[in-house]
Amino acid sequence: MRILLSVLVISSVTLAGCSGWRDSAVNPRNWFGAAESRPTEQAAAEAEANPLIPERTGILQRKPEEETYAGTLVDQITKMSVEPSGGGAIVKVTGRTLRQGAFDVRLVPTTEDAAPVDGQLTLLLKAVQPADTPQGPPRTRQVHAGRFVSNPDLRDIRTIRVVSARNVLTSRR
Repeated sequence: MRILLSVLVISSVTLAGCSGWRDSAVNPRNWFGAAESRPTEQAAAEAEANPLIPERTGILQRKPEEETYAGTLVDQITKMSVEPSGGGAIVKVTGRTLRQGAFDVRLVPTTEDAAPVDGQLTLLLKAVQPADTPQGPPRTRQVHAGRFVSNPDLRDIRTIRVVSARNVLTSRR
C-alpha cells in the first residue's frame, strides 16, 4: 500500500511540474490549433451590398424594368373588414382559391393611382395560382390579403368594393 501511495504522490507531483508541455508541439492537443472563422469571398461581397438600397444607374444606363404581376382573380371572397389604424385604415380580405398553392396574394386597385371613382375605391383580389396542384379541402385553399388606405385617401372614399371571380363584397361608411 505504501508503494502504491508513493507512486501516486510522485507521479502527481511530476505531472504538476510539467505545465510547460501544455503549449508545446509535443502535446497532441496542439497539433491542429484553434479553428479560425473568416468570411468567404461571396459573403464579403454580399455584406458590402445592401439589398434594401437600389443600385444607382448612370445617365446612359437603363433602369431595370419592373416585373408585371402575374396574379389572377381569386375564386371567391369569404370575409372582408375595414379596420381603423394609425393614419388611415386597413382593408383585410379573406378569400378562397380553386386550388391549393396560391401565393403572392394582393389587393390590386383598378385605377392607376389607386384613386376612388365617384367616392368608390375598387380593389381586385388576385393571387398567383398554379394550375397543377390538387384542389384540397376549403381550409387549405384559404388566402389573406390586406391594403393600407391613408386618411387623405379616405376623405374621398365612401365605399370600398373588393372583387373576385364569383362575388363582390362592399363596405360603406
